[in-house]
Amino acid sequence: MQGVLTGFAVIAVVIGVGYVIRRRGYLGDNGREVLTKLAFHVASPALLFTTLAQADLSVVFSGRLLVTAMSTVAAAGVFVAVGVVRRWGLGRTTIGALCSSYVNSGNLGIPIAVYVLGDASLVAPVLLFQQIMVTPIALTVLDLSGEGDKGPLWRRLITPLRNPIAVGSLSGVVVSATGLRVPGPVLDPLQLIGGMSVPAVLLAFGISLCGSSLPGRGADRSPVLLSVALKAVGQPLAAWALAVGVFGLRGAPLLDVVVTSALPAAQNLFTYASRYRVGETLARESVLLSTVAAVPVLVVVAALLG
Repeated sequence: MQGVLTGFAVIAVVIGVGYVIRRRGYLGDNGREVLTKLAFHVASPALLFTTLAQADLSVVFSGRLLVTAMSTVAAAGVFVAVGVVRRWGLGRTTIGALCSSYVNSGNLGIPIAVYVLGDASLVAPVLLFQQIMVTPIALTVLDLSGEGDKGPLWRRLITPLRNPIAVGSLSGVVVSATGLRVPGPVLDPLQLIGGMSVPAVLLAFGISLCGSSLPGRGADRSPVLLSVALKAVGQPLAAWALAVGVFGLRGAPLLDVVVTSALPAAQNLFTYASRYRVGETLARESVLLSTVAAVPVLVVVAALLG
């Protein structure tokens, strides 16, 4: 209980500061855009590189990760299926699928793992899976769905190698897999720069809320409500069913996979939407509503399975 409330309280405060910044005009009219570009092109790649370069990649092959991966595919797949039928468009459907399945494993997942699960490392498999597999694939789709991307085939095939988020993640994996040691004079500045990622994302998110209408009432109402329902209820239910019915997990391992699957949509999804200028309202409202909905869901999960 304490971990859930602590994690959400920290996020709420930083988002609130972003809201005040916009209200007072401290960063001018382009503050959100500057913070978004800073996070996407500089801070987040540095954070992902330093995190994954020092990670134990053996966690990728754990049974718990298979539950996470399968529940992620299930939730995203439902949204994609509905998006295809409703003709929401490739870019918008991709953002919605991410909002339905991409959990906040960093700035919220870590404190909850510490206070609820008792071990911060338990969130590492989710972080690795999302950054190694989900992020490069999703950003490649967003790159290729852009109206301006009509270059030659060879250029389109190397899209992941031109994306800073993907480059940071994959570079970190290579360093970890090869056992290379990053020298302190190189690692320390990268860690310092990477420390700006989460605050920049949260502040940009708070800035975007200023002047926005109440969530779930605009033109994106249907995809927003669908993504929130899938994220808050569908994915944790899928994780529970898979963990119990397929992998036979009980006790602490079962609690681990269900709690991590019940985490809300990550704030950096709004950064991706803003970067590609697609589904921005969908991302903002889905992240906000899923974060609010996750509080009672996580409390119930902890009470029933803890």
